[in-house]
Amino acid sequence: MPELPEVETVKRGLAPVLEGRRLARVVQRRPDLRFPLPENFAKRLEGRRIERVERRAKYLLMPLDDGQVLLCHLGMSGRMLLTENPAEPFGKHDHVILETEEGRQVRFNDARRFGIMDLIQGDAGLAAHPLLRNLGPEPLGNAFSGPALAEALRGKMTPIKAALLDQRVVAGLGNIYVSEALFFAGLSPRRLAKSVQGARAERLAQAVKSVLTRAIAAGGSSLRDYVQADGELGYFQHEWAVYGREGERCPGCDCPEGEAGIKRLVQSGRSTFYCPRRQR
Repeated sequence: MPELPEVETVKRGLAPVLEGRRLARVVQRRPDLRFPLPENFAKRLEGRRIERVERRAKYLLMPLDDGQVLLCHLGMSGRMLLTENPAEPFGKHDHVILETEEGRQVRFNDARRFGIMDLIQGDAGLAAHPLLRNLGPEPLGNAFSGPALAEALRGKMTPIKAALLDQRVVAGLGNIYVSEALFFAGLSPRRLAKSVQGARAERLAQAVKSVLTRAIAAGGSSLRDYVQADGELGYFQHEWAVYGREGERCPGCDCPEGEAGIKRLVQSGRSTFYCPRRQR
């Protein structure tokens, strides 16, 4: 599933095409994705101007000129693909097409149909929306810091890996970037969340920010279905320190021959990769 860096990359690709543009045509090719699409979905979007393209956690948000907000989630396999040729035939999995007055199209392509699209009425609707109302702070925002993270983790008896995947603790983190951040913070994924206080919480908060910033600069990580809005792949998977590298040496490894190796364990059904010597 695309995580925060991938969604941020898609947002940045869509913004120059959609911000300030009016939707001249909207094509809805099926009644549902993961959930049913809103009633009169295409009709409610046609003629509307997209004011901005924003991101909250792993969700794309597009405020419209009539007070509505278009919410999109890419799900497992969703892609927002740009095309300059509106006459190009729709693909089998092109489920929703947004076409601007300039004739540029954004096609929401989702083979597995785990994606989400919804129309929300105004700021009050956003604040109360079940997908958004319990989200924690944005990890790249000013509200996320070592002390704030320490407070969110206080008393939590779960492993730190599970705590960071809890969207109420911090919004937008997923399996890949949690594994990477824990490595750079020198923290074991097994460590109890409540013990990450003080300097440990500060190291972890800074590692999260650093990993996410570098991932966004690389266009995210391309695994299976994810591509940027222009169809290009992300490249951060080539910079992974531990994720997906079981048995390999970690960056800067100084272990004796035969003792080196990144380990893999399963936590809550998800693979975790870590260095047992550098992460405590």
